[in-house]
Amino acid sequence: MYEGKFPHKRYRHTLDFLKDHVPITSTVLDLGVENPFTKIMEDHGYKVENTKGEDLDTNTSSIENSSTEVVTAFEIFEHLLSPFTVLKSIKANKLVASVPLKLWFASAYRSKTDKWDRHYHEFEDWQFDWLLEKAGWEIKDRKKWTNPTKKIGIRPILRWFTPRYYIVYAERK
Repeated sequence: MYEGKFPHKRYRHTLDFLKDHVPITSTVLDLGVENPFTKIMEDHGYKVENTKGEDLDTNTSSIENSSTEVVTAFEIFEHLLSPFTVLKSIKANKLVASVPLKLWFASAYRSKTDKWDRHYHEFEDWQFDWLLEKAGWEIKDRKKWTNPTKKIGIRPILRWFTPRYYIVYAERK
């Protein structure tokens, strides 16, 4: 089914979900700089362009000027102060987006070495749904999955049962 192994379980789930909703003939604007998942999408036939690393909170021009059919946003909205503005600026009629879910037993992610790699938002599923709906999107499908680790302790055990990632397919209302 897959050419080689995926470095992360979420990549496999994300690709399966994307394939279920977006034909490989579609052109895709992937929010964020080129990343390992960009290559995976291209290897599976998608024509992908990425934003260039600009601060999407203050500069949505690459989104507004894109003529792609689909926008993807994989684990990016949690880093933005204003994901609503970004969602409103999308011209494409289809969106596939995933976010890490807020975990009741862990605080929001904050890198100790990279000042930009921090989560301003970690959503509960209903909050992300509400954000999308308020920005003019209608959710057509959704899925959650866990992110277990091989560590020992209460939190690692909880990660086996508590969904960590949430992905949606939405269309412009």
